[in-house]
Amino acid sequence: MAAQYSIEGTTAKGIAASVERGVTEGGLSPGDALPPVRRLADELGVSPGTVATAYKELRQRGLIVTRGRGGTVVAEVPSVASRRPPRVPQGLVDLAGGHPDPAFLPVLRPPSPVTPVYGSHRAAPRLAALEEATRRWFARDGVPTRHVTFAHGALDCIARLLSTELRPGDAVAVEDPGFHHLLDLVPALGLRMVPVAVDGEGLVPESLRTALRGGVRAVVCSPRGQCPTGAFFTRSRRDELAAVLRDFPEVLVVEDDHNAEIGGAAAHTLAAAGLERWAQVRTVSKHLGIDLRWAGVACDAITLARHDGRMLMTSGWVSHVLQETVAGLFGDSAVRALVADGEAAYTERRAALIGALGAHRIRAVGASGLNVWVPVRDESAVVNGLRTRGWWVAAGARFRIAAPPAVRITTSALAPEDAPRLAADFAEVLGDAQALYGG
Repeated sequence: MAAQYSIEGTTAKGIAASVERGVTEGGLSPGDALPPVRRLADELGVSPGTVATAYKELRQRGLIVTRGRGGTVVAEVPSVASRRPPRVPQGLVDLAGGHPDPAFLPVLRPPSPVTPVYGSHRAAPRLAALEEATRRWFARDGVPTRHVTFAHGALDCIARLLSTELRPGDAVAVEDPGFHHLLDLVPALGLRMVPVAVDGEGLVPESLRTALRGGVRAVVCSPRGQCPTGAFFTRSRRDELAAVLRDFPEVLVVEDDHNAEIGGAAAHTLAAAGLERWAQVRTVSKHLGIDLRWAGVACDAITLARHDGRMLMTSGWVSHVLQETVAGLFGDSAVRALVADGEAAYTERRAALIGALGAHRIRAVGASGLNVWVPVRDESAVVNGLRTRGWWVAAGARFRIAAPPAVRITTSALAPEDAPRLAADFAEVLGDAQALYGG
């Protein structure tokens, strides 16, 4: 534990509040160890059960995690702290963020004027024009559209789906490696993560079956543009996964198809496989603008009722100003052409880097989406080595649970002509690391 911070309290709530205050104010940092239950109980003059209850509450709220013999530590992304990504050092090429190239995003022009209404939009939360456009969007890829709704972005929707379906302590199957914000969100909701292995075609069926047999109550996955590996479901893999899931009809399957328009891969989705409990979430932030916090959702009737029932009690609806903006972009042929150009460019840029790395016998994957995933032995050595050569890439640790080490390189803004230079620098870094740490 950090020497400068002392936990206080004589009740479970007081002890939990003291730890939370330490995390919020910076006295306790991510990864800092907390005292063992009995030792802290002795220090505070309370029973071990009181400390254990405090720790249980903190675990359920996503502030701390227990690592077996590794003890109890502050979570890497505690749910109370505002953990922003580190600033990109001046002079470095940013290949770490996972963001789209602004050159392929339209200029946003919110509708004007917006006519005031009496009361609220709770009785009619969805604009008819956008609802119809959303149905066409999903139907294009064979996703059933009888039940659709809206949310404030993909993670907002997934959080609502999980919190209405599950209770603290329940288990969720997640991709490993997977989307780092989801890996932060699940424990923050008080849920347990069960990692499912990913290969070039997405979730590995036998790994998923093992997780399901272990009692997971929900599965969250991406059918294409998987972050960070770029994996996508082939038709045969989708069918294999659907066959596994049909043996567990009570499990909710949530697909995050955030790269639907720019993934560079066909849609073979579980949402179109006839499952009993399912939802597919699609956001526009990657292809229309990162400030458009809107997502469309297609799902089964039970999931729709639970999602919309919870939203009705909170925000009520997604802003109609935002809905009007999205609807206008959906109907703009020039915007559709720009998005198509972006998808083609992203495909070319991924392939250019994978090919350039391959010329140096460096294996990399990235069949769809905006990123390339490169397995390495020492993430820190590679990240720091590339930093000294002017490149800023993401260490894979934030995307992994049990998967082996790697780095993620965002290729969305990496010009193809720059790929050979990055690959050559990568090869030099690997050579330096081998010389330092041995073969």
